[in-house]
Amino acid sequence: MKIKKSTISQEVIAGLTTFFTMSYIVIVNPQVMSSPGTGMTITGALTATVLISFLMSFIAGIYIKLPYALAPGMGLNVFIAYSLIIGEKIPWPTALGLIFWSSILFIVVSIFPIRQKIVECLPSNMKHAMSCGIGLFLAFIGLKNLGLIVSNPATFVALGDINYTVALGLLGFIISFILYYKKKPYAFLFSIIVVTLIAFLTNQIQFPSQWFALPDFDSHFFKLDLIGSLKWSFIPVILAIFITNLFDSLSSIIGLSTSAGFIDKNGNPLQLKQTLLVDSVASALSSLFGTAPATVFIESSAGIQAGGKTGLSSIVTALCFLPCLFLAPIITVIPAYATTPVLIFVGILMCQTVKHIQAEKLDDIIPIFLTIFLMPLTFSITQGVLWGIVSYVLLKVFVGKAKIISPVLWLLAVICLIALITEHSTLIQYLSSLKN
Repeated sequence: MKIKKSTISQEVIAGLTTFFTMSYIVIVNPQVMSSPGTGMTITGALTATVLISFLMSFIAGIYIKLPYALAPGMGLNVFIAYSLIIGEKIPWPTALGLIFWSSILFIVVSIFPIRQKIVECLPSNMKHAMSCGIGLFLAFIGLKNLGLIVSNPATFVALGDINYTVALGLLGFIISFILYYKKKPYAFLFSIIVVTLIAFLTNQIQFPSQWFALPDFDSHFFKLDLIGSLKWSFIPVILAIFITNLFDSLSSIIGLSTSAGFIDKNGNPLQLKQTLLVDSVASALSSLFGTAPATVFIESSAGIQAGGKTGLSSIVTALCFLPCLFLAPIITVIPAYATTPVLIFVGILMCQTVKHIQAEKLDDIIPIFLTIFLMPLTFSITQGVLWGIVSYVLLKVFVGKAKIISPVLWLLAVICLIALITEHSTLIQYLSSLKN
């Protein structure tokens, strides 16, 4: 397909629209990455977030030449912060190293045809289940951080008290819903600003003594642990990051290109190889800068709808990120209950993929169930991916459908099974005790 020409003013408006639609990530991602227990700083995470968003959106505009903007992905950031660093007690420099090695794998499969084999080996139901599970996990964390869901010794979780801050969070969610429903590009950002202002006017927070500060290049930049992350026990984690990143990228790229008409005569996305290459390089640089993997943002669709057709739109979006490098004092005072509604809302949006799942037989339903529900219940996206893939292959074998399993899927299942056995099974310890 040949893309229609556009004017410079049209591209500038489109770039601004995309920025306002995705600008919430400048606030939300640093708060997620610096959550209590991660050991990361909000100023370091902010600098990394802004710099990677600027750099990769700019490169996308020049190299891909389509109106695609990039930033650290929602879902991926929660995976790194809550599942790996907090949940599995992996030090954050090691977690950044894991992102780097998974990104190297991503770059390799983006250059060679391996990517297509990996994409084809997983059933579409499993892909949609992974997206839905991540969305459920994201929403659960948002509800927990808001205080609407609390721990309970009798029932594990329970409904928390609807106090003033929870009420403010719910108000933020309602504002987000109304504006998003009306297709306003500033829906999430406006919600965060309104709740923060109310918190200030009611003395819940105090504005900072200074409004601007220099970027923090000391806390996270090039602090990743490349050697410590190269362990056999981390291979399943690297694979989980890789799979999550790959399908997150593909779903965004396919969705954007299809809705915008950026497809060739065979229905394939234009500039797919270039887009995936930029996306994979963005992941690697994200680990060097000190944040979650950057990916093509689905919010780029807002700029496309506003008339963006070329890379100039992405360049405008990139330039809009630069001033945010100096806003750390402002962002650090934004309360968590102002940003958690965004986590909940984005999680709900990701759960929409459940409508694409078509399963009637138990050998399909059980892996889907395990993939979706083990992510929030184990507080780990990795566990959902591992159990989903292993159960799918085993159940197909049990019902006599082993022929439909590709060699690549067999290999993935074996790696996942080894990970589950070595990490969680007490059988190995029991057999060792018998020998002794």
